[in-house]
Amino acid sequence: MKIILLGAPGAGKGTVAKLLTDYDGSVQISTGDILRAAVRAGSDLGKEAKGFMDRGDLVPDNLIMKIMESRLQEPDCRKGFILDGFPRTIPQAEELKNLLSKLGIKLDMVVNLDVPREIILDRLTTRRTCSNPDCQEIYNIKTKPASPDGKCLKCGSSVVQRDDETEEAITYRLETYNKKTAPLAFYYEKESLLKNFLSISSTDTVEAVKKALNR
Repeated sequence: MKIILLGAPGAGKGTVAKLLTDYDGSVQISTGDILRAAVRAGSDLGKEAKGFMDRGDLVPDNLIMKIMESRLQEPDCRKGFILDGFPRTIPQAEELKNLLSKLGIKLDMVVNLDVPREIILDRLTTRRTCSNPDCQEIYNIKTKPASPDGKCLKCGSSVVQRDDETEEAITYRLETYNKKTAPLAFYYEKESLLKNFLSISSTDTVEAVKKALNR
């Protein structure tokens, strides 16, 4: 499959993407992952990106697109890919469209995860993250708790609530998403690629996406 996953913070894009990779071997690609991989590899593009990241600046779209172009041509993308949280803006969508055309890649669909606001708030305010930067395992105090003393079950580091996962911070993130990223749904609807999925359960959503792909 070759798809883009859209959805607000807390919509479950990462979980759905992981379940879809298990389905057919497609690879999950996020901008954060490819930027970190390019930096670790020490490539020219990675060094350039690292300069922006070290200064706390956003990596420019033109550099992200160059790194994305390189990533999409790696052998593991031949089975397919799931773009998780990219593009984020209409200009990025336009650039991606041009890039995919250049590479001769045709998208199967754009999956938009529609999740009620109260569910997103519940998911994110109860989420906890391993404080070890090399682990970052995700927990949930309701559905996937850490150890009784608040330690990561994988590495033993403390599990914390991220600053951007308080109710106030999440409300701001959702407002930002609705202003900047939600218009992508209309963009891809015009491209006849958009399919909306009410996503309450990740497993149910994945089954619905698989059915839509097989039609």
